Amino acid sequence: MITIVDPGVRTTVQDLGRAGTMAMAMPPAGALDQFANRIANALVGNGPKAATLETALTGLTLTTDTDCTVAVTGADVDVLVDGVTHPTWTALWLPAGSELRIGEIRGGAHSYIAFAGGIDVPVVMGSRATDLRSGVGGLGGRALRSKDMLRIGQRTRAVEEGRHLPMRLRPALSASEEIRVVLGVGAHRLNPESLRALTEREFRLAPDADRVSCSLVGETLEIAEPEDPEDTRRPDEVPLAFPLGAVTVTGGAPTCLLRDAVPGRGALAVGTVITPDLDLLAQVKAPDEVRFTAVDIDSALRLRTEHSDFVRTAIRAIA
Repeated sequence: MITIVDPGVRTTVQDLGRAGTMAMAMPPAGALDQFANRIANALVGNGPKAATLETALTGLTLTTDTDCTVAVTGADVDVLVDGVTHPTWTALWLPAGSELRIGEIRGGAHSYIAFAGGIDVPVVMGSRATDLRSGVGGLGGRALRSKDMLRIGQRTRAVEEGRHLPMRLRPALSASEEIRVVLGVGAHRLNPESLRALTEREFRLAPDADRVSCSLVGETLEIAEPEDPEDTRRPDEVPLAFPLGAVTVTGGAPTCLLRDAVPGRGALAVGTVITPDLDLLAQVKAPDEVRFTAVDIDSALRLRTEHSDFVRTAIRAIA
């Protein structure tokens, strides 16, 4: 068992999420940074579907009553075992009775802590992921609290301490990220100046970001009047579902919908963040900046394939 001493800002149980549930208004949930989550599991010998802990920013402290192997990936943070600093993106030995703490954060926003054997919580709709909005999955569908106890599953194979992801394959964390988007059918409702601003100006992440969405602050985006004078519907009255990664505009500001968001209405959807860049977006925190770059659908599909190949390469390179 592991015991949560201090859950920090927000710690949840996550895995790769629920596939095919959006049609039932159930968000996929799962790790915001899928790459970091998969590498954490690979470092400790878990399969890709094992559950990990996702912690936002800093502050998580836990103890264990059994010897285990752990790995911390994602954000650039201090990892301390009984006060001694250890590297991220590396398999670590955590002796029974020791304390693991996620300390000072230097870059990024979310860390992933994998334990050999995974976090053993009930599977709900094919996943152990926590969906905070609906209260499903994880430990009671909620963020972890002080004194919570979690069972570690049976490890499938032993791994050596010191296994690590080579530096050349680790993501470069930056306070200014380029996020690629495919512009959608709603983009034409922005006036020309605002459409240019969307892809040419930088926006700062607002401090209210969570697992549902992240709001951005910058130049006000204005919605143009419809070309058809008989089209009196507001943008939020057009019945279009929002996919994962949708970039919506409401109140003149763009918002990116993340893994705990559900299809809905009430904003103008102007584009969608491509799959690989959702991992980049997961590691942005206020007041970091993002800049959107438009790509076409063919480029987005090619970039998704290249990213999948890169993930497989990274897992094979762990040594």
